[in-house]
Amino acid sequence: MAANIQDRVQVRIHPPLLFAAPLVLGVLLGLLFPVELLPVGTALIVGGGIAGLGFLGIGMPAFLAMRRARTTLNPNKSSTRLVAGASFRFTRNPLYLGMALGYIGLALMANALWSLLLLPVVLVLMHFLVILPEERNLEQQFGEEYRAYKARVRRWL
Repeated sequence: MAANIQDRVQVRIHPPLLFAAPLVLGVLLGLLFPVELLPVGTALIVGGGIAGLGFLGIGMPAFLAMRRARTTLNPNKSSTRLVAGASFRFTRNPLYLGMALGYIGLALMANALWSLLLLPVVLVLMHFLVILPEERNLEQQFGEEYRAYKARVRRWL
């Protein structure tokens, strides 16, 4: 177990909020300026599949792996263990990848073009406000172990 170098990581916004706010904003914009991306049935099936893959196929295994390791899910607290199993074998950010796919799926289900157009902004903000501060903290905490993990596992996919 690594020493707790700092009590709080410099994450400026909670990731679920960073995904949820633009998603809701995009849905509201869609009510004002509707654009149908897909027929309703298709949107529900395709969007539901993508959301399911994100939340259940990628995010949930990562969530469970972190719980089993008894490390924090709170991005503003220092991790107690470096988790490299489950979804973390394929991406360093499976929870965020799961949220991004969930966002895409929900936006498709809602036929919310505006939400999809806001996603690149969300991902840029995630990169600078959440992921980079977390990575700096993990490197400080776990040193060479984290650098080796970082060298073999991509940030997203």
